[in-house]
Amino acid sequence: MIGLLIGLTAYWAGARWGGPQPTSVGAVPEFAQQRPGAITLTSDEEVNVRVYRQASPAVANIVTRAVEYNFFFGAVPSEGAGSGFVIDQQGHILTNFHVVQGAQEIEVTLGDQTRYQAKVVGGDPRNDVALLKIDPKGRKLTVLPFGDSRSIQVGQRVLAIGNPFGFQSTLTTGVISALGRTVSTGRESFIDEAIQTDAAINRGNSGGPLLNSAGEVIGMNTAIFTPSGTTAGIGFAIPIHTARQIAQDLITDGRVRRAYLGVEGTPLAMLPGLSDALKLPVQEGFLVERVTPGGPADRAGIRGGNRAVRVGLYQLLIGGDVLVAINGQKIEDQQGLTILLNRQRPGDEIVLTIYRGQQKMDVRIRLGDR
Repeated sequence: MIGLLIGLTAYWAGARWGGPQPTSVGAVPEFAQQRPGAITLTSDEEVNVRVYRQASPAVANIVTRAVEYNFFFGAVPSEGAGSGFVIDQQGHILTNFHVVQGAQEIEVTLGDQTRYQAKVVGGDPRNDVALLKIDPKGRKLTVLPFGDSRSIQVGQRVLAIGNPFGFQSTLTTGVISALGRTVSTGRESFIDEAIQTDAAINRGNSGGPLLNSAGEVIGMNTAIFTPSGTTAGIGFAIPIHTARQIAQDLITDGRVRRAYLGVEGTPLAMLPGLSDALKLPVQEGFLVERVTPGGPADRAGIRGGNRAVRVGLYQLLIGGDVLVAINGQKIEDQQGLTILLNRQRPGDEIVLTIYRGQQKMDVRIRLGDR
């Protein structure tokens, strides 16, 4: 950081107070006379230039301000920064929830340097998505088109535009390195079906678009894996089909619609030996202790526990069903259950595989709306 500061300061100072200026300017050498626009770009460079020119006006530099209080109850102003992108002419902007969390004032600067005050329409902490709104005051905005994040492939070219360390409208490029990962970003938040990329992503890129070669948004840059705090070539983006659905919910319903099963319980793997002690036929799964009365699971006949026992420091209700799969995908713990439900919508019908004692059963359930 010190080296960067010194380098930038030296460049700026040299530009203003450098050595004596020449009293006359000689003829430009013949080899240096290059006509503007005469540079021949490679096909890769042409893609980079085209996508940047099309997309950068729609990328937002987001600055948040809040007042926090220290140990002595003194007011301490704080600022945060991130990125976002315009998704419609009404002025809706998608970004990460963590970029605007706790903000009391939000200022947005678009790629054409126009500034706006923004408000939070709503957010989804679980998926780390938030929707902002600015008033364009009749001005036509550049809007980023959505791509199809379900059809992308490993090895595909991607471009990221954002504001790393406050440097607005910065372009980095790379490829899709992997797909389908689940990346935990907090105690109760995660990126499901994450897009992994080696395009350089740093602090300040959060909430910015990950674009394909057609200039379509396929993801929202959100997190990096780094031992140093700067890019290590492993970045993660939220698939745009997830962020887009959340934005639609917030615009049309004013809330995020969440699929609801209506069970509480304990993962078998959390307590070694529990499965053997209960003489269950499986070692992994979700032991149902309580079923919400009148909820989707209750209506489908899922059973909760009927007697209390103490296992070490834990008190459990045993005798209930053990959930082992949703639509054929294994359930191993609470997070696995949450992730599988996160992929569903209210009203979807799922097939829940359970064990009731020694008997394996498939139960059809129509999910509710939390």
